[in-house]
Amino acid sequence: MKKLTTSDRLKEIMNKRRLRQIDILEMTKPYSEKYNIKMNKSDISQYVSGLVEPGQEKLSILGMALNVSEAWLMGYNVPMDRDYIHTTNMGVVSLREVKLINNLRKLNQVGQQEAIKRVEELTYIDKYAMKEDSHLLPNAAHEIDGASEKDKAHDDSIMDDEDF
Repeated sequence: MKKLTTSDRLKEIMNKRRLRQIDILEMTKPYSEKYNIKMNKSDISQYVSGLVEPGQEKLSILGMALNVSEAWLMGYNVPMDRDYIHTTNMGVVSLREVKLINNLRKLNQVGQQEAIKRVEELTYIDKYAMKEDSHLLPNAAHEIDGASEKDKAHDDSIMDDEDF
């Protein structure tokens, strides 16, 4: 669902990254030249002011230059990062995952089995593996409603423990 405008998103990213309109224009130059799409000061000014919404080509140039998703730049509630795409049957999938699948599909059956085996082996090496229980770690501590004074005292003693 679209909640914001391109103007809102450009202002947001300019504020976060301390960019000026001229900085954005400079960032677009390599992409404008590569794809032969003209981008000028007036374009950026009109997009930031909200007078004009960029067309698809200029939106793509801005997305590449700012390294943000075009859908995010348009104001949709999607991840900002260009490394993510949305698919209907899998939710949000990273481009790395898509690249892995595409490369897997280029292999014959024996190659696919070998690739799967090697990727699985990497999961057993600490250097490469995600921590299994990392999703179980709390990101905050909260008081338990209805806890007894004894339980509260116990929790406080743990929190005050310098070795904890």
